[in-house]
Amino acid sequence: MKKQYVTLTVNGREYRFSIGDGFGQVPPSETLSETLRKRLSLTGTKESCNEGACGCCTVLMDGKGVTSCMLLTIECDGREIVTIEGLEDPEKGLDPLQQAFIDEYAFQCGYCTPGIIMAAKALLLENPHPTPDEIKEALSGNYCRCISHYTVMRAINRVAGNGEDHTAVLHRANDDVKDPIPVREELFLSPYAYGTSSDRTLD
Repeated sequence: MKKQYVTLTVNGREYRFSIGDGFGQVPPSETLSETLRKRLSLTGTKESCNEGACGCCTVLMDGKGVTSCMLLTIECDGREIVTIEGLEDPEKGLDPLQQAFIDEYAFQCGYCTPGIIMAAKALLLENPHPTPDEIKEALSGNYCRCISHYTVMRAINRVAGNGEDHTAVLHRANDDVKDPIPVREELFLSPYAYGTSSDRTLD
């Protein structure tokens, strides 16, 4: 029987995988996120819900944002995939969006950050100057348990070239808070901080 293959271009490099259940082959049931992480060691693409709900596994496919846990690798034959690792230019360094997230401290634990950046990148490729409402809509499928939404918005607005105008209202609202209500720190800790067993890692 003739062997079947799937070809992917990932971060500018072409990969060819044999489809099957044998050793070293890609099973028909393997998702794109699994292939990226386990076969190509591109662990910047995170896995969490495996249901397409959290957005952690978002990558670009032909310039559009997709949840890679919901796509089978065999469905992606001939497609061009870009992961968070692929945004960095070997000569110029980090993508402006990545740098903005660093400069604006737009993350805490960082687990959701790659998916958020890739979703934002997909938006900016389609619309270089989105409004705050358009940004919120584009990120509606990305969860952040650390509640970093304010700085995330600030970072994306900065790259969009209208950050100061679009975040002015947010700054004013923040200035109005004179005596914030005390918050119990443990309410925002990951459940894994208390030793909950899980096969998830930060890789």
